[in-house]
Amino acid sequence: MKLLLALIFFSVMFSAYAQEDNRIVAIGDSLVGKLVDGESVRELHGNVVMTQGAVRITCDKAIQYLARNEAELIGKVVVTQDSIIIKTIRGHYFGNTKVAYSTYGIDLTDGHVQLHSKNGYYYFDEKRSYFYDDVNLKEGVSNLSSMRLNYYDDEDKAIAGGEVMVSDTSSTMLADSLIYFRNTKNTLAFNNIRIYNSKDRVAIFGERLEDIGQNKYTKIWENPFFVRIDTTSAGELDTLVISSILMEAFDDSSQKIIATDSVKMYKRGFASTNHQTFYYRANDEIQTFKREGDELPPVMWSEETQLSGDSVYIYVKDNQLTRINMNSNATIISEHKDKKYRYDQISGKNVKIFFKDEGIEYTDVNGNVLSIYYVYDEGEPNGLVKSSSEKAKIFFEKDEVRDVRFYGKPATEYHPENLIEGKGKEFTIPAFRLFPNKPTKESLLSGNKKVLFYLTKDSKFYESKFNTKGRKP
Repeated sequence: MKLLLALIFFSVMFSAYAQEDNRIVAIGDSLVGKLVDGESVRELHGNVVMTQGAVRITCDKAIQYLARNEAELIGKVVVTQDSIIIKTIRGHYFGNTKVAYSTYGIDLTDGHVQLHSKNGYYYFDEKRSYFYDDVNLKEGVSNLSSMRLNYYDDEDKAIAGGEVMVSDTSSTMLADSLIYFRNTKNTLAFNNIRIYNSKDRVAIFGERLEDIGQNKYTKIWENPFFVRIDTTSAGELDTLVISSILMEAFDDSSQKIIATDSVKMYKRGFASTNHQTFYYRANDEIQTFKREGDELPPVMWSEETQLSGDSVYIYVKDNQLTRINMNSNATIISEHKDKKYRYDQISGKNVKIFFKDEGIEYTDVNGNVLSIYYVYDEGEPNGLVKSSSEKAKIFFEKDEVRDVRFYGKPATEYHPENLIEGKGKEFTIPAFRLFPNKPTKESLLSGNKKVLFYLTKDSKFYESKFNTKGRKP
């Protein structure tokens, strides 16, 4: 019995000690004690200091509720724990749960980031903050704004939601929600993603994003879309648009964009469908490849001319298409606009196509050249010529063949008009194949409200000024 009483006494004393150790200790220049609705309340005025374990609070005035172990904090409130510093003009501290709260504007820093919002909680045991309404997080030159945010100090992790905007000196990203890891600089973003680079006039869209900051690598999937707004030497608008299943961006010296699977591309003067495109922003070079296992090669169209090959290299200078190189199984098919099923055709191992403002200027073909081109006499059809050689040079006018020259064991056959009329399908080279679904700017943008909005309104806003705090107009 004595042992039982001793245990009960020890338990009561330990509980009382634990509760006392958890009490808020407060001092100030003056103290007034009173009862409010039967509750013991202390009012402290002037140089108030309150402590609870590692938590320290200073303010001009405090109202301490003893039974609830809480305090209302008024005037120049500063709450600290280790490296955490919280400032507000008015707030509330809950001693039993070690939570600070304010609806009067709150600032927090942990030595690495600065956080600000209209309202916020800080959970000292969890070392976690929850801020809401016009939240702003700043780290170095980067700035994050959102409607709500959880920040985990020990993990250096931020979870933001609602109109999320992240800006630095070169770009702005918007999303519905985002997870950011400060130590690794990694970011995950979700839904309604828009990335703007106003200097380069580039925008990328998608629904899912993973950014590996230390590697300067970004992956975007679920309807990714790339846009670059250019102008020609004549000052006309010329926009490059690319869509795919997956898009990867490298922000290193190559400034490379890789679009993979079901790639569609359009730029004034040419369009393309392929399985993988490499776009080097720094020097305006585009490369497409037929990967192992791909059934179809990269296909490109220049006005009425269809181009294909196992690999295609596109070169642009001053926003003007200058040259296309096609390697392995290269084929060019050019349709006569006013004549049904008449196609100038040529195939070879390698092809180089040179452009001028009006379209294709001339083409060099090397290796196992086979060709069919139609002949005209004063605009009237006059048969066709089938040829083979080791090399060929083709001159174009208004994207139609004007002259063909063959080199290295040339062999030609002429077929008069009366024997080929209505039989165009019988005169094709072995590699002849017409590919459907030529991309157009209208077909790529159809139904894509985010991209259309950018091209009509957003781009003007982001080019006019670099906004790091405001919301999307």
